[in-house]
Amino acid sequence: MANDFDAVLIGAGHNTLAAALHLSARGWKVGVFEQAGVAGGAVKTGEYTLPGFRHDWAAMNLSLFAGSAFFQRYGEELGRHGCAFVPVDRPFSSSFPDGSWVGVSTDRTETLAAIRAVSPRDAETWTRLCDGFGAEAPHLFGLLGSPMRFRALAYFMFKTLRAKGIGGTLDMGRFLLSSPRAWLEETFEHPHVRAMLGAWGMHLDFAPDVAGGAMFPYLEGMAGQAFGMVIGQGGADTVTRALVAAIKARGGMVETGATVTRILHQGGRASGIELADSRRIAARRAVIAGVAPRALARLTRGTTPAFDGALQTFRHAPGTMMIHLAMDALPDWRAGAVLQRHAYVHLAPSLDQMARTYAQALAGQLPDEPILVVGQPTVFDPSRAPEGKHVLWVQVRMAPGTIAGDAKGEISATGWAEAAEPFAERALSILEAHAPGTRAKILARRIVTPVELEADNPNLVGGDQVCGSHHLAQHFLFRPVRGHADGSTPIANLHLTGAAVWPGAGTGAGPGFLLARKLAGN
Repeated sequence: MANDFDAVLIGAGHNTLAAALHLSARGWKVGVFEQAGVAGGAVKTGEYTLPGFRHDWAAMNLSLFAGSAFFQRYGEELGRHGCAFVPVDRPFSSSFPDGSWVGVSTDRTETLAAIRAVSPRDAETWTRLCDGFGAEAPHLFGLLGSPMRFRALAYFMFKTLRAKGIGGTLDMGRFLLSSPRAWLEETFEHPHVRAMLGAWGMHLDFAPDVAGGAMFPYLEGMAGQAFGMVIGQGGADTVTRALVAAIKARGGMVETGATVTRILHQGGRASGIELADSRRIAARRAVIAGVAPRALARLTRGTTPAFDGALQTFRHAPGTMMIHLAMDALPDWRAGAVLQRHAYVHLAPSLDQMARTYAQALAGQLPDEPILVVGQPTVFDPSRAPEGKHVLWVQVRMAPGTIAGDAKGEISATGWAEAAEPFAERALSILEAHAPGTRAKILARRIVTPVELEADNPNLVGGDQVCGSHHLAQHFLFRPVRGHADGSTPIANLHLTGAAVWPGAGTGAGPGFLLARKLAGN
């Protein structure tokens, strides 16, 4: 076999690229092979509407990457290769049908004023939570950054018990098992405050009544207050471009337009990959597959019945539709110009509506009132559009990968080619209701359906942007398969990485970095 490497990596998402850079830094010769024409997976940017308008394809919020252990180690190196961020001091807000709003700013006084306008008691609760975040954060982030091995978990539990005692540790355990609704209704009195935070659960497939989801509205709320948000300067692809450049500078290779058709293994040990053009690439020490679980079984053509069976039953979240808009101006929000100063505006009016939308999408129905995440990146990074113009990044949640029907009874199409336009119009009508006149400001638009998201990146099965539900049955020790949360497989030297592996989705590169550290012996 030609082109021998120490490690061959399949896919050029941020997890595989992070793993490749770390292994390169430890002296490994690495080769990365990506089927798409550009690297990045869901973290890429392009002029998808008009020249000069740069849109993030899927991921926009890079806070997890900027705050990750990986970036702490390699941030200076990536910066030399052009990686640059733009800080966001007003990370998110929610607009409501009655013309009111609630939002979070890094200025606590500003946040409290917004919350106090709907509930003085909730403003007091927010103050208490913020004051206690410094004590809680190390335990929660420690868990999310810990390898999912019994020894590591035992050490984590020991530290937690010492710090919090039995009662505090049990309270933390109860919180980790709680649904978003349970925690939000116990904690806040006003429906708008609950909805503002509950919308974050939907980003990670935690509808209001799904157990185990309370942590994410809490963490996003507190982190948004404490740190704000980070987006990429010029686009999210600032991360991808810098990672690729850093790998190449260290002697590694990143090849795009290279489809892997088979993982080569014999005698229970992986030895390389085969490409669609019949080339065989050898891997002396590791094959790292940044693929969705079901794809691994196809590439290996079989490992063990138990492992392959678990990969086949790995559950994916409902899909997402993206609408990229080139805008003549920002939306004029009914709730006021203050919303023009927030990176995200959630249009998710209540926990009940979120639960209904999620249930409809899960049943294959086009939701009658999808949730919208309206990103306004040019508020903070004007370089993404011509002077005086803007881009809107509209994430439509949820959208079934396979359409069984329409919950509203208006769209008869069951294929995305025909359903895309009317469903996008439904979403834009919701946006128009919150910001009248928005349609008239649209210069061009690009709709990306769940089917197109998967065609571009097969890891986004059915348009699932988190590459697998994070529900308790396939999270922590069970992500993606019990006994393999560290990315190991029954085949020696073959490893799985990406959002389907613990610690899961997000731009933090945790799965790739944890795996690379393990392989490199540090």
